[in-house]
Amino acid sequence: MSQVPAVVIAGPGTNRDGDVRQALELAGADAKIVLASELVERPRLLGDYRLAVVAGGFSHADSLGAGRMLALDLMMGLGDELRDFVARGRPLIGICNGFQVLTRTKLLPGALGHNAQGRFDCRWVVLETEVKSKSVWTSGIEDPIHCPIAHGEGRYVHPDPDSLAAAGQVALRYRSTNPNGSVADIAGVCDSSGVVLGLMPHPENHIVARQHPHHGRSAAVKTRGAGEPSSLGLRLFENGVRHAKGL
Repeated sequence: MSQVPAVVIAGPGTNRDGDVRQALELAGADAKIVLASELVERPRLLGDYRLAVVAGGFSHADSLGAGRMLALDLMMGLGDELRDFVARGRPLIGICNGFQVLTRTKLLPGALGHNAQGRFDCRWVVLETEVKSKSVWTSGIEDPIHCPIAHGEGRYVHPDPDSLAAAGQVALRYRSTNPNGSVADIAGVCDSSGVVLGLMPHPENHIVARQHPHHGRSAAVKTRGAGEPSSLGLRLFENGVRHAKGL
């Protein structure tokens, strides 16, 4: 089968567009970066793709709240097309600012608030997947995922995280220290169908082993599994591409 056509939705201030495209291409997709404004002008263009990513960064400089302006752009000009995209089972993922966008558009439950410590945080974290999750993006991943965070508004909030987990919508939790105070250590959630995923950490920044800060260090100082193929964030993108191929 030919490569899966994938779109990376970018906006003013997003800065992980190229990283995501590289991750998708390494996972077997034919990925293109398209501005949200272009999709709003030509809504039917979204239908040409079978996988979509809302890239991370600081869209519209996080004016009026992180992700708010880009979320308004997408839902006002592309809301029906996005809902149809998801209804057709096509995988959609929002990373960092993209996660904020997807919660604001109500494509994902909950919301993101300011980090509990009240400041921007940039560090590497370790994630674990939820066995009972419906997410097609995390399906079959049993080993921890290592990837960095870079956010000031990454504290996930939800009034009933236990019910969210029972419904299979908690996809990822922080296995290392919870860096932002997210409820129940939640790092990523999916929608009720499992095709939409949002997470604050950046899996697109750990797609080859050498990107990990501990890669190549001696066993005495190396975090267990860090920098190994089993710890790559690339596996999320491979799952998304695999699901899209089966549609």
